[in-house]
Parts: sequence; structure tokens; C-alpha cells
Amino acid sequence: MKNFILLSVFSLLLHINGSSQSGTKDNKYPGNGLKQHSFLYAGEWDFRKPKAQSMFLVRDGKVVWQYSIPMRTQSQSVQEFDDVTRLSNGNIVYACMSGAGIITPEKNLIWVFNCPEGAETHSCQPIGKDSVLLVLNANPAKVLIINTATNTILKEILIPTTTINTHGQFRHVRITQNGTIMVPLLSENKVVEYTLDGKEIWSVNAKSPWSAIRLHNGNTLISGDHSNYTREVNMKGETVWELTQSDVPFKLFNNQTANRLANGNTVISNWCAGNNKTEEWAGTVQVFEVTPDKKVVWALSSWSNPDLGPSTYIQLLDEPGNPDNGTLQR
Repeated sequence: MKNFILLSVFSLLLHINGSSQSGTKDNKYPGNGLKQHSFLYAGEWDFRKPKAQSMFLVRDGKVVWQYSIPMRTQSQSVQEFDDVTRLSNGNIVYACMSGAGIITPEKNLIWVFNCPEGAETHSCQPIGKDSVLLVLNANPAKVLIINTATNTILKEILIPTTTINTHGQFRHVRITQNGTIMVPLLSENKVVEYTLDGKEIWSVNAKSPWSAIRLHNGNTLISGDHSNYTREVNMKGETVWELTQSDVPFKLFNNQTANRLANGNTVISNWCAGNNKTEEWAGTVQVFEVTPDKKVVWALSSWSNPDLGPSTYIQLLDEPGNPDNGTLQR
């Protein structure tokens, strides 16, 4: 009996400890919380923390690396992590609204881009280890391809917009495997594909598109931001798959980014910082993974020990493929 009681107590302690590290509240969500995947995580505008904005590297259910920047620069420009990619060499490419950079695992900043006055960037995608595609919200708006080793602008592509409000122009823009660029135009409610010469070759109407990636099957995966959808469309513009609030048992806030996994599942960042009532953030889902038939197999809610904050972008580090050249966009 004594051994049985000790075993029961030990099992209970293991359960409690596992729950506290799982990144979920009372284990009410499917999956293994922080232990489900190894990942790089960042979220924009965590205004609960005005002194620092952070990105996190999580392995085996624990934060093993963290990098922070002040929310405001010396000139009072806002900084927030909007885009992060860990390269195969361990360096991380990021965009932070006021600019972009590359940080080493040792936290040495080896490349920096500062936005001109009145401009901002929310998107910086690696093209190999020595170049990036950076989108400049500005008047005129443009996509830049920059050699980060020489700090040389290799290509400048003007993107026509109907709004002069730079903040409302773009978020995540991505280059495709075919060398075209997918541009979600927030104010125009439209996703447009351009050649590197700035020629429009495809478009689809999509309300409040925050991100758009060209999948390997030729379709395009669109995140609908505050319109609360994630949608896959074919080249005819027809919706072939869509997830909305009615498909999940928890609250959707802003669907900012989505990625298709090798197994066909989709991982979606559910950014909640548009809700000014920060006391309502705890317990909400930051990231979730669904199967093609929209079954939720993982939902992350990590608001304490560790507090990861709102979710804008997540890169799963246990996915096959090379992050340097965009092959993770399935």
C-alpha cells in the first residue's frame, strides 16, 4: 500500500510538472504544448512589455535562446518583431518595423538595415545565406533584394499602391521558387504576383491579406488577418481549402501567418494583441496546427513560464527542408 501511495504521488507530480511546462492552461488544448515542436517564435506589438520586444527559440519544451530589442529606437521609432527565419547556419534574419537585421547565435548583429524616415518594413526573407528580400512600406513602396555580405541593393522593384498610409501597405511578402514575388496588399484587399521586373502576372481578391505564400502544389495560402480566415486558392482564384472561426473551438483573433507542413497540416499564428484588454490574453491560443480536414492536433497557449507573448510568426525547426531558400513553403 505504501509503495502504491508513493507511486500515485509521483505520478501526480509528473502530471503537474508536465502541465506546467506544456505551455497550455490546465492541459485543455490538444497536443504537447511547448514540447510538440522545436520552433523559433516571434510576435509583434507586445505592449505589455514597453522596454523590450523578444523572439524565442524553444527546444524540448524550454526556451533555450532569447533575443530582445527595445520597443523604441533612440529616435522613438517603433520596433517589433514581424518576421524571423533561422538559417541553416544558425543565424536569424528578422524584420522589426524600423528596420531589419541578421543576428548570430552568440547575439552578434552582423547586418543591419535602417528604414528611411517615414518608411517601415515588416518582411525580410532570406535568399540563400548572403541575400534577403526586404519590403519597404514607403512612398513609393518597393521590394528590395539586398546582398547582406556587401550591403548592396541588387534589385529595386516598385510596387503600386492606392494608399499613402505606409503602415497599411504590406506585411509578409515572399519570393516563390519560380522567382516571382507574392504581395498581399492590405488596403486593396488583394494578393498580387509580380515578376522581378515589376510586371503583374496574377492576382486574387482577398480581404485584409496579411501574408501569402505560393505552395509547391501551385496554390496560394493566404492569411486574412482581422478577417479571421486562412484560405488556399488555386490559380483560377477558387477557394480549395479554408479555415474560419466555425472550424475551431477557441477564439480566433488575427490570422497573421500560416505555413503548410510536409505532412499536409497547416500551422497558423493567432495574434491577439489587437485586443487592448491584456487580461484576456492569458489562456488564449497563440499558435495551432490543423490537419487537411481541419482537426486541431496542436494548440499552443504559453502565457507564463514562459510567457511567449502574442504570435505573429513561427518557424518549426523539426520540419524537413532548407530555410535558406524558401523550400519550407509547402
